[in-house]
Amino acid sequence: MSEPLFRDPEMPIADRVRDLLSRMTLTEKVGQVNQRMYGWDAYERTPSGHRLTDAFRAEVAAGDGMGALYGLQRADPWSGVTAETGIGAADGARVSDAVQRYVVENTRLGVPVLLVEEMPHGLQALDGTLLPVNLAVGATWDPELYEEAAALGAAQLRARGGHVALVSALDLVRDPRWGRAEECFGEDPYLSARFTEALVRGVQGPPGDRIGPDRAAVVLKHFAGQGATVGGRNSAATELGARELHEIHLVAALAGVRAGAAGLMAAYNEFDGVPCAANRGLLTGILRERWGFEGLVMADGLAVDRLVRMTGDPVAAGALALGAGTDLSLWDDCYPRLAEAVRRGLVEETVLDRAAGRVLALKFRLGLFERPYTTGRVPEPDTARMERVSERLARASVTLLEHDGATLPLTGRRTGTVAVIGPNADSVPRQIGDYTAPQRPGTGGSVLAGIRAAAPEGTEVSHARGCGLVGGDVADLPAAVALAAAADVAVLVLGGSSAREPDTRFDANGAAVVASGNPAEMTCGEGIDLAELSLPEGQSALLDAVTATGTPVVVVLVQGRPHALADLTGRAAAVLSAWYPGPWGGRAVADVLFGAAEPQGRLPVSVPRSAAQLPVFYNGKDHGYRGYVDQPATARHPFGHGLAYTTVAYEAPRLSVPSVPADHFGPAAAVPPASCTVRLVNTGGRTARETVQLYVRRVAGGTSWPRVRELRGFARVELAPGESTEVVLPVDARTLASFTQEGEWAVEPGEFAIGTGPSSHRTQEARLTVTSPPGPRSADRR
Repeated sequence: MSEPLFRDPEMPIADRVRDLLSRMTLTEKVGQVNQRMYGWDAYERTPSGHRLTDAFRAEVAAGDGMGALYGLQRADPWSGVTAETGIGAADGARVSDAVQRYVVENTRLGVPVLLVEEMPHGLQALDGTLLPVNLAVGATWDPELYEEAAALGAAQLRARGGHVALVSALDLVRDPRWGRAEECFGEDPYLSARFTEALVRGVQGPPGDRIGPDRAAVVLKHFAGQGATVGGRNSAATELGARELHEIHLVAALAGVRAGAAGLMAAYNEFDGVPCAANRGLLTGILRERWGFEGLVMADGLAVDRLVRMTGDPVAAGALALGAGTDLSLWDDCYPRLAEAVRRGLVEETVLDRAAGRVLALKFRLGLFERPYTTGRVPEPDTARMERVSERLARASVTLLEHDGATLPLTGRRTGTVAVIGPNADSVPRQIGDYTAPQRPGTGGSVLAGIRAAAPEGTEVSHARGCGLVGGDVADLPAAVALAAAADVAVLVLGGSSAREPDTRFDANGAAVVASGNPAEMTCGEGIDLAELSLPEGQSALLDAVTATGTPVVVVLVQGRPHALADLTGRAAAVLSAWYPGPWGGRAVADVLFGAAEPQGRLPVSVPRSAAQLPVFYNGKDHGYRGYVDQPATARHPFGHGLAYTTVAYEAPRLSVPSVPADHFGPAAAVPPASCTVRLVNTGGRTARETVQLYVRRVAGGTSWPRVRELRGFARVELAPGESTEVVLPVDARTLASFTQEGEWAVEPGEFAIGTGPSSHRTQEARLTVTSPPGPRSADRR
């Protein structure tokens, strides 16, 4: 008897899906849309190795198959998986194959299971190579480098038997009080969109129906608007209008869809009163009907169960989410009851077929029916190269916020004694962020270790903690002040931490729970929102005491969100931000301090003066607000800001044409209808690694109120001392488009100011007029 059509790899995927669905029972279809089990419950580690559990076997039997299994290799305090109980790199492929073999050989149709893993900044598994968090990645303004890192992470995931990478990419830091700020590329939709495209290219490889054996499918989190919750409160309400949703919060998602992302994860928050996982207007109306998305929509953890509060019934809740466009569950109790929902007439079986078909299509794209197993079939990942790329990202992300022009770099100064002080000076866990697995001893190095390794021979490096990370613990302050007073320079390493501890309490979905005070000294991460953004009491006291010694002080902020900073002019010689830079971030920070690397990071988010002045994002609506009575409304440090050890002079930008008809910006335009050229010269004595930024400001015209300015282009250049160059940036539809009253992106007639410069608040502008399309000639009108 010949093989069924769905087994034929030469057939189109759509035909294979259709054939397989026609052979499936209702139970089997429901099994394909379920991701009910926590992966770490599927195995147990014994003295003789890892064995599959009875709970796993029962889950497979319940659906006569399994759509997906989440987190087989996840390890962290929430899962309870440790280095002693989990799956290391040496065993990853073998355990994955055991899971896959059981599903294939013990179900009627032998449909493989998708193995889904978290990869927020590297694979969250034992021996997974960590990258800096997304906020640090955003500070590099280097999507190409991130694409390389994402590809290496995908190869690592596939080599261990994983298939799907869950990666935060779509959220924006609109309120830095939100604990998940570290997972965002920044506050700006354009910058986030460019990194999202790079992520999709890196993880999935070249566009096409097939995803290669060294690449993975990517599910982008979170769709949509999760970064806009009121008060920076995790998983809370949003108050977004349709325009703000489209202009700010859907831009990166649309870029990811157009880049070919395999899936999106519906966010926890609600939009216009309807939770995203049940929002048909969002998941079907916008995502599928308007954007043409054909991939997978996954629920966030237990999000479908939350709908029971609306429906009063878990069966109806599952039907509501399925009908809205959620294809695949995550841990909930509702989707296992979808067969009952079909039988009760709450949802049509054809709707279930569509969802199950999307899950199956992804399995075909990954080649799982032909190559279900990993061992001996997937190339070994280049772990050493990924470590090097992680360090390159960290080095490129270090951002010099303030500088007296003389203290840095430390090489060449009288630095016989360097005092390294602060609660974050000697802690690798506090520089790697949330969603991380336990690290093997010796992985990476702290800022203190980096400084000791980078300091010139003969330099004495001393260390004191100075204070606790949180609260008012200043018992070590006198010793720290004494070290600083006796040193030639003091490096004060402050900031926050997302390091989870075994005694951290967790919600059912893995978010840390705040009962009273900060758990386990976490000041950032999922579930850790702050009302006050200034540095904690002890750190503030340490900063005041050390800067009062008269010793030149360099402040290094290792953090996952922008903390509100006081004016340190005249107190600190320099201030650097190192958004959780990863295990090798200590070396990266030290290289910048001692001048082995130039500071090249640029802020992907605005740094506030205080929490009371929020919001301070740079691209709000342009209503000409002048500020509060008691403090300015402007940011302490604006979006795009970042200093260097040299100086770069910008000339005014020049446009190729003064005006362009609006219809020249259509999608069929082969070349940009206009361009912007800016000349810059390195006027200092060191190499410049400059990020040239292009902003658009609508001066007149349009059908909606304009924003203060909007990033719409950037380019990175390197200049030797005295060298000059001209940077040419396209001015096309993506540069000038706005979201119209008709609900479409288009270039509307009007006057635009095209600004270029080193940051959002240091630009020079040229004016471009976009004219209405010419009307019919008079002869035609007759």
